[in-house]
Formats: sequence, C-alpha cells, structure tokens
Amino acid sequence: MRIASGTLPSGFGRLWTAQTVSSFGDGVMVAALPLLALTLTRDPMALAVVTAAGTLPWLFFGVLGGALVDRWDRRRTMWVADVSRALLLAVPAAAAALDMLSVPMLAVVAFLLGVGGLFFDTAATAYLPELLGREPALLERANSRLRAAQTATSGFAGPPAGSALLALGRSVPLLADAVSFAVSALLVRSLPSMPRPAAPARESLLRQARDGASYVFRDRLLLGLALRPAVGNVAFLAVETVLALFAHERLGVGAFGFGLLLTAEATGGLIGAAVASILSRRLGTGTALTCTAAVEGLAILALAAAPNAYVAGFALAVCGAGMGATMVIGPSLRQTIVPAHLMGRVASTSRMLAMCAAPFGAFLGGWLASGFGVRTPLYAAAGLLLTMTAVTATMTSNRRVEAALRAVAANADPAREPVRL
Repeated sequence: MRIASGTLPSGFGRLWTAQTVSSFGDGVMVAALPLLALTLTRDPMALAVVTAAGTLPWLFFGVLGGALVDRWDRRRTMWVADVSRALLLAVPAAAAALDMLSVPMLAVVAFLLGVGGLFFDTAATAYLPELLGREPALLERANSRLRAAQTATSGFAGPPAGSALLALGRSVPLLADAVSFAVSALLVRSLPSMPRPAAPARESLLRQARDGASYVFRDRLLLGLALRPAVGNVAFLAVETVLALFAHERLGVGAFGFGLLLTAEATGGLIGAAVASILSRRLGTGTALTCTAAVEGLAILALAAAPNAYVAGFALAVCGAGMGATMVIGPSLRQTIVPAHLMGRVASTSRMLAMCAAPFGAFLGGWLASGFGVRTPLYAAAGLLLTMTAVTATMTSNRRVEAALRAVAANADPAREPVRL
C-alpha cells in the first residue's frame, strides 16, 4: 500500500526497534570494551589500539563499502551484518570464559565489529528513504526518533549496563551485545523488501566508489552537508580530548560531576532531536542548519569561558541540542535529494570524511592544551565551528535546498511501484 501523507509505516516501527536494541548493545560495549582491555593491560598505547580499531574500517574502505551497499539488497545487508556481528562476539565471549582473552583479540574484534557497523549503518541510511517514499517530513520525523532512541540507549542506558554486566563476568557484556544483534537481525529480516535501484552500466567497484565520492564534491549542497560533521568532528574531538582535564582543573569537579556534565550534553541532544522538525518547518531547512551550527559554536565558546560547572553544564546542554538537531535535519535532507542508486556511496563518503577528521581534532586538542593551556582547545574549537558556519551558510541556504527539492520532485517517477508493508 502507499504511505499515507504524514504517517510513518508499520515497517518503520520494526526498524526503529531493531536499531534501538542494537544501540543499547553498542552502549554496553562502549563501557565494557575498554574495561575488558583494562583487565588485560595497563599500557596506554595498547588501550588506544583497542579504542581506535573500531574506527579504522571507515578510514580504510568507507567509500568502497558504500559502493558495495549500492550493489546489494539493503535489507539483506543489514540483517547479514547483524548476524555476523552476533556470531563474531561468541569468539571473545568463549575466550573470556576460558581465560584466553587477549588485547590483540579485542582489537581484531573491535575492527570487525566496525566493518559490520559500516555495512549496517550505510545500508540503513540508504533503506530508510525508500521505506518512507523519500518524503522530507517523514524522514525528519523518522530520523528524529532514531536519533533520540540512539542517544537514550547508547548514551544513557547502555554504558552503565555494560559496567554492571562486566561485574557479573567478562563474557556477560559480550553475550548481551550478541543477543542485541540477533534480535535486531530478526526484526530487520521481517522488514518489507524494497526494489533495487536501477543497475548502472557495468563498472568496476573502484570506479563506482570514485563516482560516489565525486558526486558529493561536485554538488555544493551535499558538500556543505558533508563539511559540517567533518569540521565539527575536528572541533568536538579537540574539546573531548581535554574536557575531563578542563572539568577537573578549571571547574573543580570530580568523576561524578564530570559524568553529570556528559549527561547534560546527552539531555540536550535528546531535546535537539525532538525539536529538529519544528525548526526545519519554521526556519526552512537551510536556515535551520545554519542556526544549529552557530548554536554549537557559541555554546562551545561559552563553555571555554565558563566560570563554574553550572554554566559549563548549561553550555554543553545547548551544544548537545544543536548537535542533536543538526544530526536529524542534515541526514534527512541528504536522504531526500540523493538518487537511490547513489545513496550508499554518498552516505559512506560523508561518514568517512567525518571519521577521518576525528583524529586530527584529538591531536589538535592535546597539542594546544600542552602548549597554551587547557582552555585554548575550547576557544579554538569555537572559532573553527563559527568559521565553518559562515563558510557553509550559502552552500546549504534555503534557496539551494529548495532548488534541490524541486529537482527531486521534477525527476520523481509517478509510475513507481507502491511499497507493500
């Protein structure tokens, strides 16, 4: 049946549940994986290798992964990725139970989980607009709910649960994450199958990957949407690198107070995701994106100048709200305007740019703090965010967004098969 205007289909409920369950498992591993590594070694470099291993798949073959997703059935890609991750986690769980777990094994598992995440996330991003008929309002509502659920589960509920489960045994959090992937796979398997995009002329995988990346760089709107998270990651990682030290030395808070600061930021993220659609309707998508980016920069500036923990917590909450809204509005717009046969490659190219930028931000934050004081990275991050806002404002303006939406409407195929749900 056709999707009624303004109504999310029942299939979205299953996709939301699958991603919520999986995000909870991810949150469990956010806390459990470094703690597991800590039971095996106290070497900071070894711990860093385990932490970084999960991001390497995006750096090594993010765009190639997107090209493969554009060749494959998106629903099948998602549930196969989930089943593979569930089976993978059985290996370290057994090793932990037999006291055979090692740091190299954890690093390999983190890397392979990252590979599975690359394929699942890219396929889910490409699948959602097809499920919702590429309607902008529905995409914003859907992404708002997905983002809120992800923040609540992986940011609030998952990490404490991971720590608690680890106290029951080293294999317990690994098994819990495996179960979350298995449940997600069953739900995704029940989703409606979508017709594959029209197959392009036979080309090599490398050529298709290059075409997807060049599509982003040639389109000023898509480039602006990609630059925001890439530059934002440099800024936010610079802040994150020194935030604990800043909180301790300048704000005088301990571990519990630092946890409250992070909770304030996550709470802001939930609020931002909830109001994203309202901002987009009231201001226009382009103006809303510019405003949320400016809010992030100004909030980090306020954080840098914060005289106490209360002001810092409010600034982080405001920054989280800006980030939450941006991460709903931007992806929703991209899913609306990108052709179906390019969606995987465009999404993975944008994600890869953001992931590649993150290590530079961490290095920048550490270098500035070492040489110029712990507040300096925060001021630098604020300046970077506000500069990025000014540079990309015209690239993602309401005028440019409206032109892209008109082009999509003009190219829409009225004879397209209705989606059966």
